[in-house]
Amino acid sequence: MKKLLRLFKVSREEWLASALTLLVTVALHAIVIARYFDLFTQTGRGHWNVFIKNFTVSGFDPITYSVVTYWDTAYNVYRHPLLAFMVWPLSVLDKWLMELTGVNLVQFLVAVPLLVCAFYTFVFMYRTFKDILRLRTFDSAVLSTMLFSFAYVMVSAVVPDHFCISMFLLVFTVYVSGMKMKAGTQFKIWQTVLLFFVTAGVTLSNGIKTYIYSLFTNGRKFFRLKYFLFAVLLPPVLIWGFARWEYRTFVWPKEQARNEAKAKKNAETRQRMFNAFRDTTQLKDSAEIKKAFNLEMRRRAHAKYVRDHRQPWNKHTGKPMGKGEFIRWTDATTSRVSTAVENLFGESIQLHPDHLLEDTLRSRPVIVRYRWAANYVVEGLLVLLFVGGVWCGRRSRFMWMALCGAAFDMALHMGLGFGINEVYIMGAHWLFVLPITTGFLVKALYGRKAEPWLRRLLVALTAWLLAYNVTLFIDYLV
Repeated sequence: MKKLLRLFKVSREEWLASALTLLVTVALHAIVIARYFDLFTQTGRGHWNVFIKNFTVSGFDPITYSVVTYWDTAYNVYRHPLLAFMVWPLSVLDKWLMELTGVNLVQFLVAVPLLVCAFYTFVFMYRTFKDILRLRTFDSAVLSTMLFSFAYVMVSAVVPDHFCISMFLLVFTVYVSGMKMKAGTQFKIWQTVLLFFVTAGVTLSNGIKTYIYSLFTNGRKFFRLKYFLFAVLLPPVLIWGFARWEYRTFVWPKEQARNEAKAKKNAETRQRMFNAFRDTTQLKDSAEIKKAFNLEMRRRAHAKYVRDHRQPWNKHTGKPMGKGEFIRWTDATTSRVSTAVENLFGESIQLHPDHLLEDTLRSRPVIVRYRWAANYVVEGLLVLLFVGGVWCGRRSRFMWMALCGAAFDMALHMGLGFGINEVYIMGAHWLFVLPITTGFLVKALYGRKAEPWLRRLLVALTAWLLAYNVTLFIDYLV
């Protein structure tokens, strides 16, 4: 445990390297809090509706604000099985502070773990470049800063969602895996189990990446009977069983009560409408009245169906590959090419000034194009740096480990289409791979004539992304 805690001791060099990113993140947090301060600090109101209806930053959900204000398992228990319990201490603290001050300080409480996660994401990225890739101090600082200049890393660090927490956990796991590879050691069973429960507890798909990283780190020993049984097979069974228990205990009773209340309300509404129809129609026969009323109700239901399919939350969602419990979240029709250009490597890294940070389920079209060619030039340069880095690091097991984690995201989002209509929101789960691969290109050019030119290019790109994204983000907030 002492060795684990020592990992979080920050050196003076790391503080200096993170200073700019930390200051920018703190400033953005302050602006986000100020934007909603008057509304969200009020107590005694319908907290869920207040947060959900008024917090509008892209498609991020302020569920954490609601859970911390009045604790509940409001997250999807299958995708985030332990997250509600992880924020429970914040809920206890918020309740005590509300009773003490008469003000809901949920924004400040949620900002603290987000800042900590953002800060340590930078620290472990910096260490990844310094300790594993063996880059120079300046290059490590530039590449770490580049990660936080990406649009949806910057935004994820200041919105009350789980993505910043996931990013920190993944970057931390990548760093620990790399250090074990370097030392020639492997993950122990308890280490893998702990990392799996923490990462998968926040977002279930993160647990798959933990296993990908441990597979690359442990090699063939990953499949040893004892390790595979207790570190690989048992934890998913336990966490899935916990998610099922969580659903049956907390979610199902409320869903059942809501469904019963809705059914009762619909029956009462239908009866009132029938009474009004019967009193105003010229028909006399009761069977004819009932038949005409049912026909009118079918006409209204069809009209509502047509209206609903014109709404953004329906119109901007592609057709799923099936109708099962999980397959219904997929998307078979949204264009992969346009999504890759405008969203995956576009909006994830550079905000679109048109429909700035709008939600696709409210008003933003799925595909938005940039106004200026410069944005596509920047995007193209970043992709070229990524490809060049992959080539230069093609013999590195560490790089392929990081890439395989990102490949899982690509299979999930670009392959199956899960969340593809707002794929940029998930950027914090994989964008850290771009600076890592670029780091291999930087290392390959050490001592060559192209080295200073590449360094200038990285500085210029990072400065552009910081200035561009911060300006647009602040403009949106204020």
